[in-house]
Amino acid sequence: MINYVFHPLGGEKKLNVLNRLFRIMKLISLFLAIACLHVSAESLSQTVTLNVKEQPITKVFAAIEAQTGYLIIYNDQYVKPNLLVSLNVKNQPLEVVLNQVLTPRSLVYKIKDKTIAVRGSTRNKENLPIQHQQVISGRVTDEQGAALEGVTVRVKGTSTATTTNANGDYSIHIPGAGAKLTYTILGFEAVELDVANQPSINVSLKATVSNLDEAVVVGYGTMNKREIVGAVGVVPVEDMKRAPVVSFDQALAGRVAGVEVRADDGQPGAPINIIVRGGNSITQSNSPLYVVDDFPLEDNENNSINPADIASIVILKDAAATAIYGSRGANGVVLITTKRGQEGRAKIAYDLTSGFQSNTKRIELLSPYEFVKLQLEINNESATLNYLSDGKTLEDYRNQQPIDWYGKIFQNSNMTTHNLSASGGTAKSKYAVSGSYANQDGIILNSGFKRYQGRVAFDHQLTEKLKLGLTLNYADYNTYGTVVNNIDQSGVSGPYMYSVWSYRPIEIPGQLIDFEDELFDPNTETGGGFNDRRVNPLIQAQNEVRRRNTSNLFTSTFLEYTILKGLKVKVTGGFSKNLSQDIAFNNSKTRTGSPLYPLSLGVNGKNVNFENLNYVNENTITYTRSFDQHKLNVVAGFSQQRHSTSSSGIEAQQLPNEALGISGLDQGVARNIIATSSANRLQSVFGRVIYDYKSKYSIQGILRGDGSSKFAAGNQWAYFPSLGVKYALIEEGFMTRMPFISDAVLRASFGYSGNNRVSDFAYLTSIGFPLGNAYSFGHTTPVYGAAATGIGNPDLRWETTKSVDVGVELGFLDNRISLIADYYNKRTYDLLLNAQIPGTSGFTTAFKNIGAVQNRGFEFTLNTININSKSFNWTSSFNISFNRNKILSLTEGQESIVSTSGGPFGGVPKYLAKVGYPVALFYGAIYDGVYQYEDFYQTANGSYVLKDELPANGTTRSGIAPGHARYRDLNNDGNVNTDDFTVIGNPNADFVGGFNNNFTFRGFDLGVFLRFSYGNDVLNANRIIFEGQDNFTVNTNMYATYADRWSPDNVNSTIPTRAGRGPQYWSTRIVEDASMLRLGVVSLGYTYTGRLMSRLKMSSVRFSFAANNLYTWTNYSGLDPEVAVRSTNLTPAMDYSAYPRARTMVFGLNVNF
Repeated sequence: MINYVFHPLGGEKKLNVLNRLFRIMKLISLFLAIACLHVSAESLSQTVTLNVKEQPITKVFAAIEAQTGYLIIYNDQYVKPNLLVSLNVKNQPLEVVLNQVLTPRSLVYKIKDKTIAVRGSTRNKENLPIQHQQVISGRVTDEQGAALEGVTVRVKGTSTATTTNANGDYSIHIPGAGAKLTYTILGFEAVELDVANQPSINVSLKATVSNLDEAVVVGYGTMNKREIVGAVGVVPVEDMKRAPVVSFDQALAGRVAGVEVRADDGQPGAPINIIVRGGNSITQSNSPLYVVDDFPLEDNENNSINPADIASIVILKDAAATAIYGSRGANGVVLITTKRGQEGRAKIAYDLTSGFQSNTKRIELLSPYEFVKLQLEINNESATLNYLSDGKTLEDYRNQQPIDWYGKIFQNSNMTTHNLSASGGTAKSKYAVSGSYANQDGIILNSGFKRYQGRVAFDHQLTEKLKLGLTLNYADYNTYGTVVNNIDQSGVSGPYMYSVWSYRPIEIPGQLIDFEDELFDPNTETGGGFNDRRVNPLIQAQNEVRRRNTSNLFTSTFLEYTILKGLKVKVTGGFSKNLSQDIAFNNSKTRTGSPLYPLSLGVNGKNVNFENLNYVNENTITYTRSFDQHKLNVVAGFSQQRHSTSSSGIEAQQLPNEALGISGLDQGVARNIIATSSANRLQSVFGRVIYDYKSKYSIQGILRGDGSSKFAAGNQWAYFPSLGVKYALIEEGFMTRMPFISDAVLRASFGYSGNNRVSDFAYLTSIGFPLGNAYSFGHTTPVYGAAATGIGNPDLRWETTKSVDVGVELGFLDNRISLIADYYNKRTYDLLLNAQIPGTSGFTTAFKNIGAVQNRGFEFTLNTININSKSFNWTSSFNISFNRNKILSLTEGQESIVSTSGGPFGGVPKYLAKVGYPVALFYGAIYDGVYQYEDFYQTANGSYVLKDELPANGTTRSGIAPGHARYRDLNNDGNVNTDDFTVIGNPNADFVGGFNNNFTFRGFDLGVFLRFSYGNDVLNANRIIFEGQDNFTVNTNMYATYADRWSPDNVNSTIPTRAGRGPQYWSTRIVEDASMLRLGVVSLGYTYTGRLMSRLKMSSVRFSFAANNLYTWTNYSGLDPEVAVRSTNLTPAMDYSAYPRARTMVFGLNVNF
C-alpha cells in the first residue's frame, strides 16, 4: 500500500478540507439517488396556479401551457382571441382550472396525449354554417416514408393548430373555404398547402440542407455548430451504428478527420486506442480523455457502453476546444452523450442482429510435396526413413492433401446482439431505460466476447427552477481466449497461429500413434523451449484457459438550478467502479503444463483481481445573455476527482490436483504473488468566456488550473489558457454578390493543454526488497534489507502541448456542398524521458522533463448532398488527414533512442527515435538479396570462399556460401552488424481517411463506407521464421513462398537457401507497404411505416443486412495490414502472429412501438 499526501493549495491543512469535500460529494450523490426513487411520474392531475383579471383567453392558455407542458389548440370560430377571463386559483388540478375557464363560455375540451383540443359545445356547433365544420385529416412522413411525430399543423393566419401523433397522423378543423395549412418541425423544410375542399391531405417533408443549427455537446455545455470556435469532429452516430460491432470505438476508424483508431489485432473485445492529431508523447499514454455524460474518465472501459445507447460523440481536437480540460486535454477529448428520455408517450424499441463471422485470408503453406522435399534437405537420412518408407516416393506426395490445421482452428463463428429500450415522460419527468446482450464468438476456436449491460437515465423538474438528473450504467462482460498479461507470452494471438503454420501437415506412413490427437509430435524431440512452435494447435486451443471477467458500474447525478433567466448553477457527482479478474489455467495437455515439455511448470495457472475506482464532483455556473446584437456565454467552475487502483492475486505451478482448475492454486507452488495499490487526486478550477457580435465576430477565452497529487509540492499546479476567434465572412454584405456561397467562416486558436498520464508518485524514490540484497552477518540465515530500486525526481511536472489551429468552413449551393479545412501545429515539451545521471547516485538514469515533439498537419472534410428529391436521396462524406510527426529534442546530449520489442526477437533492436525524424521508425539492415556464385572463389576441393572485397553478413566469412542472406555494409568495414543499421521503414501513414455514401429510396436505405491509409509500413516478423528458417526446422512447415528459396537451380530467388539465413537481422526484406483501401461497412435496410403498423400498435419496423470488413485492397502479404502486436509509442506496427480480423455479416430487425 502506498501512502500519499496531496497539498492541493500548498498546505497540509488542505488535505482535511479535500477529504471533507469528497465525503460531502458522496453523501450528495447518495441523497440524490434516494430522492430519484421517490419522484413519481407526472399525471394528468397536475396543478395550476393563476391569478389574472380581465386578461385575453389566449394569455390564460399560454400560462397553462407554460406550467403543464400541454399544447392547447382551438378554432377561432369557437374561441375568440379577445375573450376576457378573470381567475384566481392556487395549486388546483388542471381539469378544475379548464372547467372554470371554459364551461361558463359554452366551451368544451378533450385531452389526447399532450394536446388539449378546445371547441364549442354541441349547441354552439349546430349554429355554425356547415362549411365551417370541415375536418381535414392526413399523415405526415419524411422522404423515406417514416412517420413524423410532433409536426405542427396550423391553419395559416389563425391560432388553430394541432400536432401529429406517433404514427404521423393528424386531424384539424378548417374554419372556411380558401384556408391554407402549414406543416412545420425542426430539421425539415416547412410546407404550405391549399385545402381546396380536400378531405384528406398526406404530406412528405424534406430534411433541411443546413445543419449549422444542430446542437453539439462541447466541454461543460452545448452549442449549435455555428457558435463553436474550436476544432471539433462530430461523429455521424447513425452511420456508425450500422456497423456490426459490439463496441463503438471499433466503428470510429475513418469517420472523423484527424482521428486514428488503432488495435493490436482482431481479437474480440481487444482494447482499441484512439489517437487525435498524432501522438504527443514518447513514453507516456497518447490516449484521449473520455467524458461520458459529463464524467471525465482516463482509459475508459469502452466495452461497457452499448453503442445503441449513444446519442452523440464529439471529438475535441484543438486547444480552443480541449483547454477547458486542462492537464488531460493534450491528447484530445472524446465526449460521449447517451440517450435520455423525451417528453411524450412511451416509446419502446427492440433491436436484433444476428449473423456470422469468417476469416478473410489464409497464408498458403508448403504442399506435402514441398514439405517432404524440405525435410530431405534438412536431414536426408531421417526424412527418408520417415516419409519414403514402404516404397513411397517423393512424387507420391504431389497430389496428397495436407492436414488442414486452418480448418481445425478457424471457424465460422456467431455474432448476436439484442437491445431493448423504453423512453418517454411528461414535461416534468422523463426517463430512458435500456438493456442489451452481445455475444461475439471468435473466428479462432475457444475465443470470443460476451456482455450483459443495462442503463437508466432519469430527469425530473423538481420545481420551476430546480432540475434533477440521474444516469446509471452497469455492464458485465468477459473476453476469453486471450492473454492479458505479458508474463504468459503466449495465447491465441501468439503460438496458436505459429503452430497452425508450422505443425506437420502430413502423417508419417506406418506411424502407429495418431499425432493429430497428441499435444506434441511423437516423431519430434521436444526441447526447443518457448520458441519451439511444434505444438498441436487444436489440442492447445481446447485445453488452455485464458479469460478476463469485468464488471463495470458507472453512475452520475446532477442538480441544476436556474437562479435567474440565463443564469444556472449545476452540481454533478459521479462514481465508477471497475472490477476485473484475469484467469489463466494450463492443464497437462497444454504446452507449459505438459510433463513432456522440457520447460514445463507442471499444471499451472493464475488468478489476479483488479479494482479501479473513480469519484468526481464538478460544480459549474453558466450565464447566457443576448441583447441587441450581442451574445455572451460565461462558464466557471471547480472540480475534484479521486482515482484509485489496486490488484491482488497469485500465480502458481506444480498444481497437484488438475481437476480443481484455478480453485487449486493454493495447493501449488507460488510462482508470483501480486499485491499493488495506488491512488491520485486532481483538483481544478476553470472558466470560459464566449462573446459574439452580430453573429459575425466571436472570441473565446479559456483558463483552467489543475493540481495533481502525482507531482511533488511546488509542481502540483499548472495553468492552461487558450484563445480562439471566429469570423463569419458570410455575414458581410459583399457576399450577396456570390449567391452560390452559402456559408464562409474563418477561425483560429492558440493555447495550451497538458498530459498527466504519468505514474502515481513517479517523483518518489521506489524502495523494494531485492532477492540478492541480503547479508548473513556471519550466520547461516541471510538477513534481507530494503534498497532503492529507482531514483525519484521531485522536479517532475506535466508534459505540456502548445497548439495553433487555423480553419475555414465553406458552404456552397445552400450548403449542399460543405467543406471544413484545418491546419494545426502542436509542440509538446517537457517530455518525460529517462535521462543519464551521474553514477555516484547509484543509478544510471532517472525520469526528467526534457525533450520535445511536434505534430503538424492538414485535415479536410467534404460533405455533399448529391441528390435530394422526393423519392431518392444520395449524400456523401469524405475526410482525409495528413499528419507529420517529428522529434525536436531528447535528453541532454542524446540524438536517438533505439528500442526493441518482446517475443523471440526481443534482443534485436528494430526501432529508432531520432531528433529530426518521426517518433518511431523501423531500424535495421538493408537487405541486398543473396550471395551468388560469382561472389566467391571456388577452391580445388569445391568449397567456396567469399571474395575479399565483399562484406560478410554478420557470420564468419568461412561459413558463408552461395544462397546465403546478404546485407549492405554501410560503414564499409567489411562486416555487417548493428553498426550498419539504418532507417528501413516508417509506420506512420502519409494520409488516412474515410469515404461514406448514403442512399435512400422510399423506405429503402443503403450505406457504403470505405476507409484508407497510404504510405505506412509494417514489420512482418512472421517472414523471418516462415521464409527464413530457424533452429527448429525438423518437421516444421513453412510459408508456400519458401518453396521459391534460392537453390542451384533457382539462382534468381531473393529468399535465402535453407541453411543460409545468417543473423536474424531486421531488414528491408520484411518491411512491407501496408497501404490499404478497405470496404468497411455496407448496410442495406427497409423501413415500413404503413397503415398496418397502427393496427399492430407499432410505429415502424426495419429489416436490415450489414457487413463489415468485406474486402481489403492492399499489397501487404500478411493476414491484415492494420496490425500492431505488442505496440507502444516506440514500437508500433509489428506483425507477430496477430489474431486476424474477421469478416462480419449480420441480419437485423428493428421494431418500434
